[in-house]
Amino acid sequence: MLDKWGVLVASQKSKWVTLVMWLILVAILSFLWPQVNNEETNSNNLLPEDASSVEATRIAEDEFPNDAGVPLLIVWHRDGGLTEDDFEAVQTVYAKLQENPVHSQSLVPGFGNMPVEMLRESASNDGEALTTPVFFEQDASTDDLQQGLEALENKITDQVDNDVFTGNITDDGLHVRFTGPVGIQTDATALFSQADLTLLIATVLLVLILLVVLYRSPILALVPLVGVGFAYGLISPILGFLANKGWIVVDAQAISIMTVLLFGAGTDYCLFLVSRYRDELQLEQNKYKALQLAIANSGGAIMMSALTTALGLLTLSLAQYASYDRFAVPFSLAIVIMGIAVLTLLPAILALLGRIAFFPFIPRTENMNEDLEKKKGKPVRRSKNRSRFSKIAGRLVTEKPWKIILICTLFLGVLAAFFTKIEYTYGVLDSFPEDMPSREGFTMIAEHYPEGEIAPVQVIVDTNGENVGLHEVLTGLSNVATVSEPRIGESKTNLIEYTVTLGIDPYSSEAVEKISELRGIVVETLQKAGIEDGENKVWIGGETATLYDTEKITQRDQNVIIPVVLVIMAVLLTVYLRSIIAMIYLLSTVVVSFLSALGLGWLIIHHVMGAAAMQGLIPLYAFVFLVALGGDYNIFMISSIWKNRRRMPMKKAIAEGVEETSSVITSAGLILAGTFSVLAVMPIQVLVQFGIVTAIGILLDTFIVRPLLVPAITTVLGKYAFWPGKLWKKEETDKQEG
Repeated sequence: MLDKWGVLVASQKSKWVTLVMWLILVAILSFLWPQVNNEETNSNNLLPEDASSVEATRIAEDEFPNDAGVPLLIVWHRDGGLTEDDFEAVQTVYAKLQENPVHSQSLVPGFGNMPVEMLRESASNDGEALTTPVFFEQDASTDDLQQGLEALENKITDQVDNDVFTGNITDDGLHVRFTGPVGIQTDATALFSQADLTLLIATVLLVLILLVVLYRSPILALVPLVGVGFAYGLISPILGFLANKGWIVVDAQAISIMTVLLFGAGTDYCLFLVSRYRDELQLEQNKYKALQLAIANSGGAIMMSALTTALGLLTLSLAQYASYDRFAVPFSLAIVIMGIAVLTLLPAILALLGRIAFFPFIPRTENMNEDLEKKKGKPVRRSKNRSRFSKIAGRLVTEKPWKIILICTLFLGVLAAFFTKIEYTYGVLDSFPEDMPSREGFTMIAEHYPEGEIAPVQVIVDTNGENVGLHEVLTGLSNVATVSEPRIGESKTNLIEYTVTLGIDPYSSEAVEKISELRGIVVETLQKAGIEDGENKVWIGGETATLYDTEKITQRDQNVIIPVVLVIMAVLLTVYLRSIIAMIYLLSTVVVSFLSALGLGWLIIHHVMGAAAMQGLIPLYAFVFLVALGGDYNIFMISSIWKNRRRMPMKKAIAEGVEETSSVITSAGLILAGTFSVLAVMPIQVLVQFGIVTAIGILLDTFIVRPLLVPAITTVLGKYAFWPGKLWKKEETDKQEG
């Protein structure tokens, strides 16, 4: 089938038809459908609707409503204590807000009419910080909020006669920061809008530089980028259409990583075909025939790699946590379309360019080289297919397989041991830069007010109208500072709400673990009062409860998705390779590589970058990507060994397979790792850490697992590596091996 496909897309006539069809398709879809960037959601609601903290928020909105709007917290801070002039500035600003509201403002407290002494009493105990709210309309868009904040910033700056928003908060003088829900939302949007273009430019430049360095051909360096560009031109409007119809939800984080994935994996698939094409050009004089042979010999591995990666990434749709789920369709679709582009558009481009694509190291047949040497009267440059590394690796894995296995396993095992030392965090602000204004404002509140006041816990209970004495029970708990008087639901008077202020950092692991204990004690109190089904009559809300639910739900997602990914990979590898043994050791090496990447990633993130904890979403992100993408290299290399085994002894087949594929796998791995490392330019820590761990995993795969460990294991297993396939039964090659 691939032979016929090669003739169809890589002939002298069809190349123009293919190029024109891609141009027309991209142009039409881009005109009719919106681009995906225009359909990104700003929603931060990542938990499922049945999560306790989400249900608590929904009940609170219905029964204990706050009609004021969405709060912006303005933090006023001065080392040594706020002055009389500072408090008067607060009064004046709030008086102006009452007279002339900013855009989308819904409510402001009456600080403009409040005496300075009353304002001073509202400040922190040390007198160095004051937090005052401004409320905005519930349905205001991010653009509306940004417009309102700019006007508010101008009012404050005009009043204090200097810029209090940009200086270092440790410097002398007055400092003002916007934080709270409105401040965090606008800051996050601004960060991504500024970083997207930076990410795209950095990715393109890095891929271009790596391609030029690795292939030493300026023309060839542009070919994969053109292919990826066309693929993105198709992917963006398709995703935009799906998001516009409400069939999928996309956010800035997903699109950023999708762009990196597209350039990394897409360039890899291009290199798989380009590398094979170069080999065929050294054997076949006709460039179209060589391209058709390249498609026939590498198309199966490319199709299988794309299918494996797409299905692996699609498993993220099984997640309940929205940050995972939002990745599934964009990533899978991007890989599928990129695979199609590599087997349609790329052959058309290569057919158009022919041998000139590899200039100045143009691949020719021996006869062509001899004729050219006679014509020029001097030797001509010959294209080199195999590096010294690939030749050494091919010899080592067949001559000293046990030593290679021992060294590789020991090295990877030591790194994997650090996996157990990782500390995780699920805090949203922990992922933002420390100098982001809303995070600085939050830090100032945390430093000058009682810890628990930053994020109180909301306890909502259905008491069936009974007096269960819950206030006394909650007050008596350890690490609880204060408990508010109960509020009764507006329509459901059996619902009671308590606001619990913790005496510890509400974002700490200790506080998050407290949620489970708190819930258990409330349920037990209800049961003692004779209220049945207490488990379903308690809802815990607030940011600490959200962190607790996030941790539990992401752990659930990991427990579901990781086994499913492994099963899918196992089935696909078994079907493609027809070997259960090969499937087992290939998957095993991928898992070991993943654990080693996490261990080494933690050492860098914690000890080099100084982060106290790794983002809790990283393990599942990294696992799905590394297993799916690592499968590409497995398939490409093992396919070569399997093919060689049909015509040569086992050890020679392995050595040749390593030599044939190591160069392209090394190049592809460096490019893929490089593209993921570009995420380090992003201001969001979860993306930076994800890029680091994934890049490390890819490099371990590229330089240790794929060229050394896997072929060494294959050598030790010998003919049994193919079991229960038929290749190991071939008597002729067995006799040749002696």
